[in-house]
Amino acid sequence: MPSLINRARASFNRFAEWQISGGVVLMAAAALGMVMANSALADAYNQLLHTKIGGLDFLHWINDGLMALFFLVVGLEIKREMVEGELDNWPRRALPLIAAVGGMAVPAAFFLVINWHTPENLRGWAIPTATDIAFALGVLALFGSRVSYPLKVFLTSLAIMDDLGAILIIAVFYASNFSVLAFGLAVLITGALLALNWYGVTRLTPYLVLGAALWVCMLFSGIHATLAGVVLSMTIPITAEEGKQDDNGSPLHKLEHKFGPWVTFMVLPIFGFANAGVPLGNVSFDTLLEPLPLGIITGLFFGKQIGIMLAILLARRGGLAQLPSGASWRQVYGVAILCGIGFTMSLFIGLLAFDDAAQESMVKLGVLVGSLLSALGGSAVLLWPQSRAAPKP
Repeated sequence: MPSLINRARASFNRFAEWQISGGVVLMAAAALGMVMANSALADAYNQLLHTKIGGLDFLHWINDGLMALFFLVVGLEIKREMVEGELDNWPRRALPLIAAVGGMAVPAAFFLVINWHTPENLRGWAIPTATDIAFALGVLALFGSRVSYPLKVFLTSLAIMDDLGAILIIAVFYASNFSVLAFGLAVLITGALLALNWYGVTRLTPYLVLGAALWVCMLFSGIHATLAGVVLSMTIPITAEEGKQDDNGSPLHKLEHKFGPWVTFMVLPIFGFANAGVPLGNVSFDTLLEPLPLGIITGLFFGKQIGIMLAILLARRGGLAQLPSGASWRQVYGVAILCGIGFTMSLFIGLLAFDDAAQESMVKLGVLVGSLLSALGGSAVLLWPQSRAAPKP
């Protein structure tokens, strides 16, 4: 048992280190995209994104192709944490799960209330419900010893639960032009992947070949192709090969170690560079008060912190969960605000929700401003001088 706990903690630390470093790279890539979109290179930037490659433009390959790898790694992380990590039992899952539910429901409510009289915007209700793990951990890392290990685990676990919720939302609410034939083939391939797992196949090649075929079927099914990565991840065995007890013997750990750094340091920065470029020439304060960006900004900044803190208060009052060990209410509140950094997943959902260029620009603006406010607000709370006696959790 101690070796399993140590292995789980080592996997979590490795994942957190990737996300922290990747968060810095992602910030730089997003900033570069913003600079490109507002400079003399704007035309070259847009031309690059819309260059056709194999029938799809470069932006589609990024959002439908490369992001499938992102969802694959997210799925692997969720499965690992659920089976042998920080979320392997109910007491550990309770607080981040309850907090994630509140942190998704309240932001969606903020968005819907503000956009209720603009029905063309209502499809974007899920945009402010997500948390960007890399960005949030990247900001949290700036505070060093001010933030305890249990608090980092809480933030990461909450963000993972958020991602799981976002995946379910995408699958249920953002399918379009449904194809029964393509979906049927996707189901058959999923059955084959489950059979490989059932019969104890530990070689990765058959899984990856079938995963590629699954991506193609999902692309034509009307269900977003990136979800193929999630389905594939759930079928990858987490048990080690016979005679091997370390992480290197597990197909899941092998795949996560192989793809994790690529996704963190290549896929997400490319996504940020391609999708964060918002022309600011005609943007004014009044622009931010339009229903679409305002719903996203208030959802991310106000909705997230209110939803998470309310859920935690109710869970603690009901005896369902306790605060992270050694954490004060102020620190938990700071983390709740940081969860409003929704960059990657929020942008991704926004691109699924709208295909109008003007609406997409408003989505990007809302996500960027809401995420920035959350980063600054959470940082301010965590930097506030600590009181001599922290409340007992």
